[in-house]
Amino acid sequence: MKRAVLFAATAGLALTSSLALAGGPEDLLPDIFRDPPPQQPSPTPTPTADRPAPSSQPAGPSSSGSGEVVQPLPDSGSSGSAGRLTLPADFPSLAELEQMDPDEINEVLGLRPKFDIPAAARRAVERVGIIANVEGGFPSGSLRNQPGALVGAALQASNGPVVSRWGHILLRRALASRLYAPEGMNPVAFAALRAQALTDMGEGAVARALVQDVDGSEYNRALTDAAFDAYVSTGDILGMCPVARLHGDLRDDGEWELLQAICSAYLGEARSADRRLQRAYGTGVAEEIDVRLAQRYAGAAGEGSRAVNIEWGNVETLTPWRFALARAVGEDLPEELASDLDTGYAISDVLIPATPLLRRVEESQTAAERGVISSAAIVDLYSQLWASDRYDAAEKNLAAQLREAYVAETPQERLAAMRGLWGEQRDYGRMVLTAYSAARLPVSEDFADDAATLIASMLTAGLDRNALRWADVVSDGSEAWALLALARPDASDTVDSGSVDSFIDEFDASRPRKAGFLVAGLAGLGRLDSDDVEDFSDRLGLNFTRRSAWSEKIERAGQLRNATLVAILAGVGMQGDSWERMTPRHLFHIVRALNAAGLSAEARMIAAEAVARG
Repeated sequence: MKRAVLFAATAGLALTSSLALAGGPEDLLPDIFRDPPPQQPSPTPTPTADRPAPSSQPAGPSSSGSGEVVQPLPDSGSSGSAGRLTLPADFPSLAELEQMDPDEINEVLGLRPKFDIPAAARRAVERVGIIANVEGGFPSGSLRNQPGALVGAALQASNGPVVSRWGHILLRRALASRLYAPEGMNPVAFAALRAQALTDMGEGAVARALVQDVDGSEYNRALTDAAFDAYVSTGDILGMCPVARLHGDLRDDGEWELLQAICSAYLGEARSADRRLQRAYGTGVAEEIDVRLAQRYAGAAGEGSRAVNIEWGNVETLTPWRFALARAVGEDLPEELASDLDTGYAISDVLIPATPLLRRVEESQTAAERGVISSAAIVDLYSQLWASDRYDAAEKNLAAQLREAYVAETPQERLAAMRGLWGEQRDYGRMVLTAYSAARLPVSEDFADDAATLIASMLTAGLDRNALRWADVVSDGSEAWALLALARPDASDTVDSGSVDSFIDEFDASRPRKAGFLVAGLAGLGRLDSDDVEDFSDRLGLNFTRRSAWSEKIERAGQLRNATLVAILAGVGMQGDSWERMTPRHLFHIVRALNAAGLSAEARMIAAEAVARG
């Protein structure tokens, strides 16, 4: 393409001189046109105030004597450079132009487009999101009058996993809602903060959908970085190409350079892509493993594909870029790198379609425990494994157990299958897996010993009505009773303090956090008398009255019934990778603010989850 551009430019210059140099054809121009007769001088017009007198200098070259020039030549500023095109001092030479890619030539010549869609199809950025209020999202104007500094600080603090599955689901819904930007915050910057927070909490697919709600012409560096992380976390490398082609100068790191080359390959520019990849490797812009993986990925475009050997010997760390490309090209990770992966990679394995199905099933319980996928979604994954012919019976063992949990002939057999899935440690991710099978189990005193786990399993999917069927079977003061005391939606009376006292007697010594979470949840929901709250707090060494800047903000947002701001601040209060990071005091403020803001269902589920997992 570059040679074609240069050939066209030189051909145009040659064409202007060929008419003067060519010889042979007879001159057919009549004499009258070749030697026009002398013209009579025209009268000089009288100057007026609106029309200055003509200059005494000729309008064109006077030596020819051919009369007045019809189209005057532009003033070049100096007599020595008349008619000569002046290029910038730093304009590339012909040799440098030959070595450039089409994108670089477009950049030099100012031909890079500023927009990637027609003007009539461009979207406003004032209200960005993927869930409207009528679709279950939060009100679009709920943050419009809030201080941008407060919302921005809260989003920046939401830079990791959330300990609560239901807290994760709540925060995801708030970040994905179609919202106006807070006061004083740029809408694109607001979208970037939300997308980055979503990716950091494992919601790369939602973050990708969010950034796609912004036209490529509106992207800045922050949104580009957030979008890049979202696309990579879901293995959708090519999804970033429209923005990468439109804003190639927003980043200059190695991964961005490799992405540009991959995009060129899939646009049919195989030679250009190969040159960029070789240059990235030769100049040290990117490490060898990154270049080799990019070459393998780009080679799949078809033209110019060649064998690429991937050597992991000198690779000490695994990055999201390497992980995504390795999964996309079907390259197995070395055991030393794959043995101790961060939970973020486990969730990416579930989200990346190229990941082998068995691997997706194995990591799905982590995603379910965190709240990334629903109970129905994880059951679908297990169902795909059961129906697949690629795996043997041993690899399908868990899928077979799940099938028994649903279709075994007797309730006892179904419960036995669920016990096998839960394990002795009552894995919470497996509880998400069995939520609907637990709801189908008939209520019976014969299953009272498993009532707490069955109820906790149902509550992972929000099946509180099904769980309440066990109210007449469970004993007061038991864990099953505590879960129902927190989860029941129509509670108007306070909880009997004697039952709470019995629960504390049972768990204070062995699991004191569980007892503290029950008191904090009931107090936050307003289901304990103030005197009982004080008594139980003193007994457990809790202090719900101690205040902080965060507790004041979330309490005030709850009083104003601003559900969106409460949800975001609740996400800040639940940052962490395990319930060991959560305190009863934080749980109390979160549950009380959510309940006050009209999010009582989420408040009940978070409180019950805390007791189940504490």
